[in-house]
Amino acid sequence: MTTDKTQPTSVPTAEAGAPAPRTTLLRALTAAGGAAAVVSTFLAWTWTAEFPGDLTVYGYPGGLQLLTLVLGIATGVFALAALDLKGLRWLTPSGSTQALRLLALGTFAVTWFTVIAIAVDLDGLVNLEPGGWIAAVVTAAPVATTFLLPDDSRPLRRPKELPSWAEILIIAAVFAIGLYVVNYGIQTDADHPEPFLGYLIAVGFAAVALVKAGLISRISELTTSYRSVTLVAALITAIVFPFFQDKSSFTELGVNIAIFATVALGLNIVVGLAGLLDLGYVAFLGVGAYTAALVSGSTASTIDVKFPFWAAVITGGVVSLIFGVVIGAPTLRLRGDYLAIVTLGFGEIFRLAMLNLDGTSGPSVTNGPDGIPNIPPLEIFGFNFNDDHSVGGVTLDSNGNYYLLMLLVTVVVVLIFSRAGNSRIGRAWVAIREDETAATAMGINGFRVKLIAFALGATLAGVAGAVWAHFQSTVVPEQYVFAGPVPPNSTFLVAAVILGGMGTIGGPLLGATLLYLIPKKLEFLQDYQLLAFGIALILLMRFRPEGIVPNRRQQLEYHETGQLDVPGATGLKDGAVGVTKAEA
Repeated sequence: MTTDKTQPTSVPTAEAGAPAPRTTLLRALTAAGGAAAVVSTFLAWTWTAEFPGDLTVYGYPGGLQLLTLVLGIATGVFALAALDLKGLRWLTPSGSTQALRLLALGTFAVTWFTVIAIAVDLDGLVNLEPGGWIAAVVTAAPVATTFLLPDDSRPLRRPKELPSWAEILIIAAVFAIGLYVVNYGIQTDADHPEPFLGYLIAVGFAAVALVKAGLISRISELTTSYRSVTLVAALITAIVFPFFQDKSSFTELGVNIAIFATVALGLNIVVGLAGLLDLGYVAFLGVGAYTAALVSGSTASTIDVKFPFWAAVITGGVVSLIFGVVIGAPTLRLRGDYLAIVTLGFGEIFRLAMLNLDGTSGPSVTNGPDGIPNIPPLEIFGFNFNDDHSVGGVTLDSNGNYYLLMLLVTVVVVLIFSRAGNSRIGRAWVAIREDETAATAMGINGFRVKLIAFALGATLAGVAGAVWAHFQSTVVPEQYVFAGPVPPNSTFLVAAVILGGMGTIGGPLLGATLLYLIPKKLEFLQDYQLLAFGIALILLMRFRPEGIVPNRRQQLEYHETGQLDVPGATGLKDGAVGVTKAEA
């Protein structure tokens, strides 16, 4: 007896890999919503020019409309990439849905923030023109359609091989776009917080969208492959920054950011590499500044000495080094909170000592609370930094001159940090940071290694302080406090290192930039700076404990599943086995 074996009937399905018709329709509607958002920016959103940015003009977007315009274009382009439009697939190597949701939310958030700000600043919704209402409605549509899309996250695809010249052009374009984005934020009107708040909203959503799409990881791969090209592009971008500023105050922002970022990078040696929590680091900046001021030839200096600038910088660094060794030698045998308390005490002792060395409460050295004003301008080989100079037809004022000088100092500090971090001493710092007891058992002299880190960090802060003293033309004790509304202070520097990413080069630079620029542009936050720092650190510890720019080791340590920025990547080598929380 035979049994008929019938083959199962296959159900006709869509072609493998092809999206369902509903998904295609939703993506098309999202693209249309992005296009509608773009069109709405060419309409007037209010009738009066009293709102910053002048949103009264038809056919010419201005102010916050530009942010809606850019995000609307990005939403439409990424939606077309999700539809597999030829030439745009490279935009979404890790999937499109999450990036589309963030871009749509960003467009919606910026537009509705603008509409609400108009109503609040001008006392009523009646001040909205029909264009404002249209923009509010059309930007809500893509939010709805993107959240109906299925999640298409996937492991990062291997990119198509491109010619070397094309990949180098991509790197150059990335830095050019980055320079434009930074310039836009710096040049927003400081008298009105609305443009900068809208800028922060737009940049925040766009940055996370690029991470989710996998573009940041792809760009990181390119910069790693072309490290020399990347370094040259970064240096050129930094050099041309002052040539694109139309106000001296914008270049001054760049100078202060460069100074504080350099100091934060020095602190990163102590905190990020060696794992020593130093809460009095700003005192070393003050030591360098006061030393340079005393030997600068200032009329207010209590010693009749005038060193050339290079000698003043070296003197500031050496004196800071001595202070670092003197303070570190008896205290670095402490660990954890005890060391933090001692360094906090040193910072306060320095400030109080500078206040009391006024000739009344103590020897006449620092002029007490009056400080040392009238520090003469720098002059190197006949180049006076306080004079205007023409470079390529562009006039650089004193702020531009000091910016380029500080950029040179920053480059030197970056080189020192990079070489030290990759040296035998650098590896010893990391070992001490991870487990001092185990490192000591392996033969590492923990006290010696920590003292080197402390001294090197103090030296770099002293060099930056010497430059800062000449830039400010005065030094006073109240500039060097543990916490306050105006940087530099120890809280600011520690927060910059932790926020940016400990143990990295780019982390403290980015952290210092954000923590200085945001309160400067949003003056109403200056009285709540500590509150803002606390909230930012709490959110960071919850969502990204490794910092904005993490190193790979810490990124793997903080995520138990081994999950990195790239969706689907495990962060493990071939053949390694990852243990998830559920399996544990």
